[in-house]
Amino acid sequence: MEERLKTLYRLQSINTEIDRITLLRGELPLEVSDMEDQIEGLKTRIRNYSGEIDDLTRRSASEKAKIEEAREKIAKYKEQLDNVRNNREYDLLTKEIEFQTLEIELAEKHLNEFARIIDTRKNEIAATQDKLEDHNHILADKKKELEQIISETKVDEERLNAQALALEPSIDERTLKAFKRVRQNARNGLAVVTIQRDACGGCFNRIPPQKQLEIRMHKKIIVCEYCGRIIIDPDLVDPETEA
Repeated sequence: MEERLKTLYRLQSINTEIDRITLLRGELPLEVSDMEDQIEGLKTRIRNYSGEIDDLTRRSASEKAKIEEAREKIAKYKEQLDNVRNNREYDLLTKEIEFQTLEIELAEKHLNEFARIIDTRKNEIAATQDKLEDHNHILADKKKELEQIISETKVDEERLNAQALALEPSIDERTLKAFKRVRQNARNGLAVVTIQRDACGGCFNRIPPQKQLEIRMHKKIIVCEYCGRIIIDPDLVDPETEA
């Protein structure tokens, strides 16, 4: 059991060093990911605006065709007015001319509205492209900074990860799962701590004398009743591995 406790503390020390390397990267990985999401959102916005412009351009062509068709009908109806035989025919042709004139006015209204929206979307595309360019520059800088940090710490991180993986098989599955669960939930990543001034080295709640005695006997794994961390005797800690 004593050796198992020492192994747990060594594993904790290695993971603490890995955490320190991760801390060096700070929020950069999240910032890079967030910036990539923003850039994809801007690209999607530009695609949507461009698609809307294409649709409005097609609709504008359709409205222009309607205007041309209506003008041809008006011209034909006006020619027919010269040959009407009665008032009824005259009224019918006049109404057709009025109707086609209204069709032209409606189509022209649509054209003006489409042109206004197209102009607005083109301005929005230009503004979005400027923003996209700025974001790309920022992303490139952040990626360069992150890659530099990763390259500087890669060797140490790989070495530490290898050491951690080598230790895990010597710890029983139940204890290892508990260790990883506590590490994941702990704010500082500490799952194994020592007694410090009669208190838990993780949450600093006082440990009863009887519990301290049990910890110093090295007979079993004892966890803090407040934070769930594994508590070990400071005498078991190798100064070279102390985190």
